[in-house]
Amino acid sequence: MATDPAEPIRVATGLVVLVGPPASGKTSFVRALIERRQIDPGAVSSSDEIRAELAAGPPSDAADARIFAERDRRLAARLADGRTAIAESTNVTPQARARLIALARRFAAPVTALRFEPDLGVLLRQHAERGRTDLTGEEVRAYAELMARHAGPGRLRAEGASAVHDVPGSRQGSTPAQAAARFSFGTGGGFGAGATR
Repeated sequence: MATDPAEPIRVATGLVVLVGPPASGKTSFVRALIERRQIDPGAVSSSDEIRAELAAGPPSDAADARIFAERDRRLAARLADGRTAIAESTNVTPQARARLIALARRFAAPVTALRFEPDLGVLLRQHAERGRTDLTGEEVRAYAELMARHAGPGRLRAEGASAVHDVPGSRQGSTPAQAAARFSFGTGGGFGAGATR
């Protein structure tokens, strides 16, 4: 379905799942949303930020379990209050998304998936510019391959997303602020068709 680029895409109050490999622009997009006051900072539960808060160190099964349990706790608190909650993690695998969709269902909250899928060259360049040492270029490439195989729009809808939107990035000539301007977020008031106020 074609959308008029001048009209913002309305995202229902509920769970917003960001889906994209590392360095695909998820954090920059969220920062732009916050700077533009489209969402409040508390709406975002970032696994990277939680890792830093918990001083969890390098990825391990035990550390990841703590990080994602805390992320889920924060998301649940927002959803319990009928407010938008944004899951900022890669979420490129069906297993990662199933956990989030199950959480949303506990609160009868709609799920919106926002996809970040730059071409591989752009993705690897952005990864190199970030200077992160906890992920290699090959690992970023592997995340991109997982996304290509397991996170298409049809798949996301079949898993339970009520809406799926691609977030424009540098490939489309869009800055994070321009991409953020394309969206309008419900902030509270419960869930349902009229809850995007």
